[in-house]
Amino acid sequence: MKPDKNLFEAPPWQAIAKLCIPALVSIVVMMLYNMADMYFVAWSKDLNQVAAVSLAMPVFTVMMAVSTMVGNGGCTRVAQALGMKDSAKVQQLSAICFWASIGFGALFAVLCFVFQQPLLHFLGTDAETYEFTRSYVLILAAGAPLILLNHALGGMLRGEGLVLTGLAANMISTVSNIILDPLFIVVFRWGIGGAAAATVLGNALAVLYVFLYRQRHKRTCTIEVRPAYANSLRALGSILALGLPNAISSTLSGLAGTFSNRLLVGYGNDAVAAMGAAGKAVMVVTMIQMGICMGVQPLLSYLYGGKDWKKLKGIVYRILLLTVSLGIVLTLGIWFVRDWAIGLFIKEEAAAALGVRQMGFMLLMGPMIGLYYLASNFLQAAGNATAASISSALRQGLLLIPLLYLMESLFQLPGLALAHTAADAASVLITCVMAVLWYRKVSRNSPASMKTA
Repeated sequence: MKPDKNLFEAPPWQAIAKLCIPALVSIVVMMLYNMADMYFVAWSKDLNQVAAVSLAMPVFTVMMAVSTMVGNGGCTRVAQALGMKDSAKVQQLSAICFWASIGFGALFAVLCFVFQQPLLHFLGTDAETYEFTRSYVLILAAGAPLILLNHALGGMLRGEGLVLTGLAANMISTVSNIILDPLFIVVFRWGIGGAAAATVLGNALAVLYVFLYRQRHKRTCTIEVRPAYANSLRALGSILALGLPNAISSTLSGLAGTFSNRLLVGYGNDAVAAMGAAGKAVMVVTMIQMGICMGVQPLLSYLYGGKDWKKLKGIVYRILLLTVSLGIVLTLGIWFVRDWAIGLFIKEEAAAALGVRQMGFMLLMGPMIGLYYLASNFLQAAGNATAASISSALRQGLLLIPLLYLMESLFQLPGLALAHTAADAASVLITCVMAVLWYRKVSRNSPASMKTA
């Protein structure tokens, strides 16, 4: 069966709707997935366990960075190969993504188990949170191959234009996690370890679904070993290079989270839990805008691979309008329900009030953060891995990490939230400049085809 090219070749708004609506549903599901563990752990009314979820989250973030590097890189390369009508290349790229995700997952698990003690100390655990964090981290690490495989398969599905199938797999993973969380945490009384076990099992069920789907439907993408042989290292390098910007962003986000938590520990575990809850609430604004831009990325890659510059320009302008409009609406919406949003994760009144204050600072760049995701995804879709990597490194590392220490020294606890706002503002500006410069370069190469769509 051939890939669904009608999705990529539809009129601009229709193509955007077909790609972004499932992506938005998927991102909402992902947010529920991301919030579920902290929400159900909060039922214990033990702030040490809630803090442990925040302390362990950088490990999960780094794990997702590896899966993103394989999955998003594979998605972009597969979509480009489809645009060039190269089915053999599609098979090779998809096979490499499949086996690389399993290998990287196994390596990640081994490293976490071997270096668990220094890792847990680096995360900022203390006597009250050490065992809780250890339980969460090691169970997640044991399931790393399945978690990485789930996201790699999802990237291949998006690259083929099978967004609804990818959404179904995502739904299975998240709904399973949400159902299993209260069962494992509350009924079985496994505590925070039950939250991690629910995450692993949810990913396993999603992988099973994709396997069953591929048995019923023959696709251009494959998971067979044979297509991965020829020039495998070069092909893997091309995948990782394009997935690197997202991986850099996620890895540095994890590191920044660790440094932030280490500073927060000085203000008590209540502050750690409050900042974690604020981050979960603000996630609604940032991830929905990110979801739109990631949803349309296969289309941008397909148009770039097929050299359809006119339609590419039109899609970029439309997504810009969409993300800014949604950013304004979402920021205002979350601000008006801020007390309720924080209360989902923290039941203790003083800690909840602290979380509300921190969230207010972190929402300041909410209306504009979509510009960052659009520019970054455009650079990645156009094959400019260097610029996209620089963009990701700036926002979550080169800017954010030093700003955490600078702003904390100037403004104490509120400075840790303000550091995120300052890093976002600078990253939006720098990334948009890089994207415009690259866009103009492409425009000069095809002046006749870059008229208004």
